[in-house]
Amino acid sequence: MAMSTASATGSHSRNGFRFSDHENGDYNQHNYGQAFSVAGSEDFEGQKAFYSNEEKRKDKKSLMSNDQEDDNLLAEARQPLWRKVPIASSLINPYRIVIILRVVILVFFFHLRITTPVHDALALWIISVVCEIWLALSWMVDQLPKWFPITRETYLERLSLRFESEGEPNLLAPVDIFVTTADPFKEPPIITANTVLSVLSVDYPVDKVSCYVSDDSASMLLFDTLSETAEFARIWVPFCNKYNIETRAPEFYFSEKLDYLKDKVHPTFVKDRRAMKREYEEFKVKINILVAKAQKKPEEGWVMKDGNPWPGSNMDDHPGMIQVCLGSTGSLDKEGKELPRLVYVSREKRPGYQHHMKAGAMNALVRVSAVLTNAPFALNLDCDQFINNSKVLRESMCFLMDPQLGKKFCYVQFPKRFNGIDCKDRYANHNTVFFDINMKCLDGIQGPLYVGTGCVFNRQALYGFDPLSDKRPKIKSCCWPSSCSCCCSDSESSSDDDTDQELVDFDDEEEEELSFMSMKSLQKRFGQSPVFIASALMEDGGLPKGTNTRVLIKEAIHVISCDYEEKTEWGKEIGWLYGSVTEDILTGFNMHCRGWKSVYCMPKKAAFKGSAPINLSDRLHQVLKWAAGSTEIFFSGYCPLWYGYSGKLKLLQRLAYVNSIVYPFTSIPLLIYCTIPAVCLLTGKFIIPTLSNLASIWLMALFISIILTCVLELRWSGVSIHDWWRNEQFWVIGGVSSHLFAVFQGLLKVGGVNSSFTVRAKSAHDTSFGQFHLFKWTSLLIPPTSLVILNMVGIVAGISDAINNGYDSWGPFFGKLFFSLWVIVHLYPFLKGLMGKQNRTPTIVVLWSILVAIIFSMIWVRIDIFLPKQTGPALRQCGIRC
Repeated sequence: MAMSTASATGSHSRNGFRFSDHENGDYNQHNYGQAFSVAGSEDFEGQKAFYSNEEKRKDKKSLMSNDQEDDNLLAEARQPLWRKVPIASSLINPYRIVIILRVVILVFFFHLRITTPVHDALALWIISVVCEIWLALSWMVDQLPKWFPITRETYLERLSLRFESEGEPNLLAPVDIFVTTADPFKEPPIITANTVLSVLSVDYPVDKVSCYVSDDSASMLLFDTLSETAEFARIWVPFCNKYNIETRAPEFYFSEKLDYLKDKVHPTFVKDRRAMKREYEEFKVKINILVAKAQKKPEEGWVMKDGNPWPGSNMDDHPGMIQVCLGSTGSLDKEGKELPRLVYVSREKRPGYQHHMKAGAMNALVRVSAVLTNAPFALNLDCDQFINNSKVLRESMCFLMDPQLGKKFCYVQFPKRFNGIDCKDRYANHNTVFFDINMKCLDGIQGPLYVGTGCVFNRQALYGFDPLSDKRPKIKSCCWPSSCSCCCSDSESSSDDDTDQELVDFDDEEEEELSFMSMKSLQKRFGQSPVFIASALMEDGGLPKGTNTRVLIKEAIHVISCDYEEKTEWGKEIGWLYGSVTEDILTGFNMHCRGWKSVYCMPKKAAFKGSAPINLSDRLHQVLKWAAGSTEIFFSGYCPLWYGYSGKLKLLQRLAYVNSIVYPFTSIPLLIYCTIPAVCLLTGKFIIPTLSNLASIWLMALFISIILTCVLELRWSGVSIHDWWRNEQFWVIGGVSSHLFAVFQGLLKVGGVNSSFTVRAKSAHDTSFGQFHLFKWTSLLIPPTSLVILNMVGIVAGISDAINNGYDSWGPFFGKLFFSLWVIVHLYPFLKGLMGKQNRTPTIVVLWSILVAIIFSMIWVRIDIFLPKQTGPALRQCGIRC
């Protein structure tokens, strides 16, 4: 599978990018409104026979039965493809009532707190009240969008009846699938290969699936891996289809501890499975050999199998590269059946240009796919998120191809599920509360947030169009020049004389339709590619009629050049938005502001599964990246506090987005509030005054409302108490470490100091826990460790003080002890992770934490700001010698 370059003079590569005739035609024949057909009853003519009355009755009954069956099929095909399933009122109404009661209790509680100051520790009291008010407001912003939780059901049988009638052309919409990777050493190629294999074997018409793999490292290792993966797919895909295999990523299928003979009655299954497992082991050996060879770069640079130098030897300075691994002539499996398309893409990179990390790579894939296949819908996956449910595309089509509401949905988001996490889920990697509670609630407002992967998009939403309002011009014809096939080229190739000519012709009537949006404004918006513009204006996807397929690869190279996005709206209003490492929040937010709705789909079998960081350091850095992205959005022009008020964003949806970008700032009051219990124990002071009967009632009511809110939330959501508790613990752990650092990084960025993020290393064997106890030093560990030591010291000091001062001091001591133990219990998983495999804390962590605790204690003893100061003369008790 050789790759060569296309220079500015128009030289081209071998290995032509070819489409068969039916490949060109399928994309232009989508009429979703009339996509079901009816099987008519059979007519009998010209035959005379003598039947008895009984025989006549039987035949009449049989014909009526056939007619009734056809009518039933027709009626079933006309039924909705999905439906909302609201939470039962007996479950959700008590939850809503308790939320209202809790808000009322908070109002009276804070009135009591503010009107009863603690005079002997006034500064400490003021700080604690401010922190409590901030935490209460944070809870309200998080809680109010949870008012309308819903779930949804899909009907795959109706989808098939409507769009896949036997003997008729398959009318399911094509889907382009994007897989992104940035570093083949931190993201092992075998993981990417499994993700690609799960895509190629998905249960969907093969001529309507195209997989694009973005390699942002321009690695020949990944290129060779995809070549081997394409060869293995020729035997893996028919095996999955023949025996209806689930899961279709071979690494995880062969590692599942299930009875694989269950429901498998085919006599050759066991033999074929054993043979396939041997083939997969050989495939893994080939990939491991490639990885071993890639460890040391040759001095003369990488050389491909055909002897040509690899264009991407310098990952920061290389031309754009595209290789069609599957999809050209001869891409058939071992049974002679067609395989889905598989395309390798590495966008051009040059020094001095902003490449915008993952968001830039995704926008490059959007343009490449629009030029080559232009499916109306696009699924994006991280390289470690494989398809776990082979019918996932059909699930999403139940919403996106709905004849009434499908044009209003910008994307269908699926929950993230993970493999390889310990059963105790010590660091809340499953994020169950977010995916099973928060996202369900947002689905009842305007739709769930976009979480960066496992999401099927409406391509028109990615182009910045408003739902059902923007008029797209109709393309009459395209006269494109012939060009090369699979090639890689410098950005200069975009200036070829062939591509400078007019590519789209409009008649007079269509020019009038285009009067509101001239070609010049379209180029300013989408870039200098008439080919791409023509495809972008195809509302139902597909390539314009009369497409000259020979030009497609050359134009695809042009749209991934590093200067293509200059002076356009890419990354501003079109595609994945720039300005934050969490480009997913920005992108979804922009779509919702335009009036689009999104859908949350939770099939019984998890749609996607992936890997998660299982050791403490990696998990904290992952959370740091998310929180830093939120602070970047907060300080940007896209902050939900002030952006998009002229749009169609609903109030509760805006509150949800506000919560998604302000939550890192809660780390400051949280850190202070976790420090206050230790301060109280060390000084003998307390933030709560002596309670009256009324104050005791309000305090007890507050604790009861907190407990009831949690219990009722778990009751309607079905989340386990274990998952909820892990989420609460890691909220504190991440809050006093990653979120705190993210706030400072955001402030530094405002001051002009940028911080960079590295790709998280993924494990090639997610089922093992070899890295669970792996300890990696990071400064994120200092604040929570210091809090633990400080509170432990405070407890010891408080016990000593209570013993010395007698019985009356034990009551206040237990109040202080409660808050201090609250901190330690929430930080317990952090302590376990800190101990490492040898059950002892690394020396560097101990030294740093003790140093911080000593400095704090010395400053405390020297300043002692929370104790009352004497203003009069110092008085002391006189003895007998006074």
